[in-house]
Amino acid sequence: MSDLNTYRDDFPALRRKIDGQAISYLDNAATTVKPRAVIQAISEYYESNGANIHRGKHRLSEEASDAYEASRVLIAGHISAPANEVVLVRNTSEALNLVASGLDLDPDAYIVGCMDAHHSQLLPWRRAGRLELTRVDAHGRLDREHFHKLLLDRPKVVALTHCSNVTGVVHPVEELIAEIRAACEATIVLDAAQSLPHQRISVRELDVDFMAFSMHKMLGPTGVGCLFGRSELLAALRPLTVGGGMVDWVDLDGSVDRRIPFKFETGTPAIASVIGCAAAIRYLEALDAPQRHQHERELCAALVDGALARPGVRLIGPPDQTDRIALATLRLEDGVPVGEVARLLSDSYGFMVRSGHMCSQPLVTELAGAEILRVSAYLYNEVSEIEGFYRALDELLSWMGPVAGGAR
Repeated sequence: MSDLNTYRDDFPALRRKIDGQAISYLDNAATTVKPRAVIQAISEYYESNGANIHRGKHRLSEEASDAYEASRVLIAGHISAPANEVVLVRNTSEALNLVASGLDLDPDAYIVGCMDAHHSQLLPWRRAGRLELTRVDAHGRLDREHFHKLLLDRPKVVALTHCSNVTGVVHPVEELIAEIRAACEATIVLDAAQSLPHQRISVRELDVDFMAFSMHKMLGPTGVGCLFGRSELLAALRPLTVGGGMVDWVDLDGSVDRRIPFKFETGTPAIASVIGCAAAIRYLEALDAPQRHQHERELCAALVDGALARPGVRLIGPPDQTDRIALATLRLEDGVPVGEVARLLSDSYGFMVRSGHMCSQPLVTELAGAEILRVSAYLYNEVSEIEGFYRALDELLSWMGPVAGGAR
């Protein structure tokens, strides 16, 4: 067992018990629990300051503004971007909507997306133009031949998903971006919400135009999404919202927008949450990267092998550990109420997992045909928790399912 599990002590929520049962949090693809350092950073802001930012010359406002902008600098540094190319919004969904609406595409603009896109990387582009989705194979990996064929019609935008929140597949975006650049002049928009929590990304090395992610999936507070955009592209982007905070001057004849990134940040933001994000970035960057990677491989192996060893359970995604995160999506047998299984796993055994269509319904329908059960691990989880989850699932399926559960 990896020494990385000593970090569990840094996460107060993991000590919680429900009806005397210790919880095991395995819903990390939805959001991660928060380390004490993040919680303390948020509390400290409210206890010692609480002022608004960018709108006052008094000491508290200036201190809050400095802390807020220092967090932006840390987030930008984490992805090797200049601070003025990182826009702070509410979540990945808002970031992607900002790009899709702000490009002012023609209604018939041709856009290439991915079949395994989260709804947040699908619906904004469907609204913005004519969207065609790249097919995936039976294990959720992109059909590269189909992708190449779609590029021949020279799309205006290619909306890529780095990592699927259903299959856990990490796509070779470096290769895909190089292929796009060789084929057309499309704007490349990357959804990194599921990948960045597991690996560092350099937007410069990746040669991407826009990239969106959420801090709450990488130990940060909820309510903070981030949009990277090349400065010249951000400058040309139309703001999604207008109002206070994003203008330098307003009179009866018009207004003057602030410079990037501030022209996209309307109204009072989630100040405490953004300040808490700095603590999350510092926490992640202090971890031993090779040790963390090895630990994730162990978690991934336990998830995949556990699924493959069970009758009545079908793994949605690759049956191996290559290019994937520690996530397993399970299709239970017909007639087994997936939502009720998730509820019983929580209330009777303490395992927090997710059920449903994972906000990626076209993919789930294509690969599974019905609702699914998703188990996703993170750096504070242990292999023993995953083994315990499968034992609990076996027991539930032995009396809930049409066929008795149990490992082969």
